Amino acid sequence: MYQNPILYADYSDPDVIRVGQDFYMVASSFTYLPGVPLLHSKDLVHWEIINYCVSKLPFDKYNRPSHGSGTWAPSIRYHDDTFIVFIPLPDEGIMVARSKDPYGQFQLNMLCASKGWIDPCPIWDDDGRAYMVYALARSRCGIKHRLMLVEIDPECTRLIGEPMLIFDGEQVAPTTEGPKIYKKDDYYYILMPSGGVATGWQSCLRSRDIHGPYEYKVVMHQGCTDINGPHQGGWVDTPDGRNWFVHFQDVHELGRITHLQPMCFINGWPFIGSDLDGDGIGEPVKEWSDPVEGAPEYKISTSDDFRSDKLGLQWQWQANPNEDWYQLDDGHLILYCMAPGGRENLLWYAGNVLTQIPQSKAFTVTTSIHLYPGEDGDIAACGIVGQKYSYAGIKRMQGKNFAVMFKGDVTNKEFEGEATETSCDAQLIDSGHIFMKIVVREDKSYNYYYSLDGVSYKELGKTQMLERATWTGAKICLWSANMNNKGSGNGYGRYDWVYITDDTAKEQ
Repeated sequence: MYQNPILYADYSDPDVIRVGQDFYMVASSFTYLPGVPLLHSKDLVHWEIINYCVSKLPFDKYNRPSHGSGTWAPSIRYHDDTFIVFIPLPDEGIMVARSKDPYGQFQLNMLCASKGWIDPCPIWDDDGRAYMVYALARSRCGIKHRLMLVEIDPECTRLIGEPMLIFDGEQVAPTTEGPKIYKKDDYYYILMPSGGVATGWQSCLRSRDIHGPYEYKVVMHQGCTDINGPHQGGWVDTPDGRNWFVHFQDVHELGRITHLQPMCFINGWPFIGSDLDGDGIGEPVKEWSDPVEGAPEYKISTSDDFRSDKLGLQWQWQANPNEDWYQLDDGHLILYCMAPGGRENLLWYAGNVLTQIPQSKAFTVTTSIHLYPGEDGDIAACGIVGQKYSYAGIKRMQGKNFAVMFKGDVTNKEFEGEATETSCDAQLIDSGHIFMKIVVREDKSYNYYYSLDGVSYKELGKTQMLERATWTGAKICLWSANMNNKGSGNGYGRYDWVYITDDTAKEQ
């Protein structure tokens, strides 16, 4: 038996396919890059990160953090021996990433320039023609309840003809998004989330003609369970012919976690989960029999000793990666104390923030940090990124080293927002080396602790509360910078290792 959620981690808006005996999943990543993580599994339950579909975005805008923009809900398909990923950029258009090798470099092209087109999914029909179904973003175009269909060339390089409306959910599905289109037994099926992220349900459309008209049915909802908003995901089968549905649940502060549901067909309609309350609509299961028995139990890496010649796949920057920001040096990570100018000396606006998605609801982060300052104002820290965020570490002030903690607050949250930061604590230390610890508890509270010997720890600052970032959950981060905004960049923080432990079992 497996237990839900299969991943207590913010791999938002998942889509999944099977190629032979292997399963592949993609997720949105917004302003965090490299973007659109590609995960691999042999059993749909245990996953590993193997690649990213976008190494960097081809727009100068993303050389800085662009919270609320970037790579939204993608879809993945395998066509003509190629992995093809459709990726929406709500401000720029629909991008396509493709590779013959899921472990190799993905090539990018823009399918179309558009504003507010989101959640695209392609289908290649039996007659050789290709189509894309997509939704619309209210934040960009004022519409959130329609699905559109447009023909595209089979090579996914351009649109053919004009988009047409195929579903208007203003009354029955007031938020309609995340469509995934399939064909089975002469029916076209569109699985889609409805009703909003936190409180919605999973809907399905079906038609014998891709252009419609489509019938509508609710195929999974929360029902009597505690799994809110069970929707947005992908349908996949196992080699034995059974059907499964991977979807997310919004847990707010830590984002959108991943669940796996059994799926079957009844009277030509998909049925997802189990009918626990007898109303004829599926509800999420807490556990179920394993889809594939005896498969490797992959795990997503969290801790890092920086002994590789490249950054581990668990890490993402807060903007397009820049090689000037860091160096891997004989088992150490060096982050340079950059001073990018303007308001960007605040963590929220800094591209050189190295982030990681937490993999559990309670965890401890411990790291060893050395500060080699070049200027007053240089800092090397670790922290938690969100719309209320914080960080702590060593800062050089007036020629001396201090253990410091700062907190930030973001307002006007729908887009990039306005951030302010406050110093919460500063304690003089006679050392350029510090051990930092962040303890995050299941009640979403967390604290910082520091040590000069790695044994005896002292609290730094006061208790903080997790808060999500823009469209994502809170993230762990490492950051070196010059907070006086005048540094030469000669200073740097050296991180010897980062250890992250899952404390969920301890709290239970």
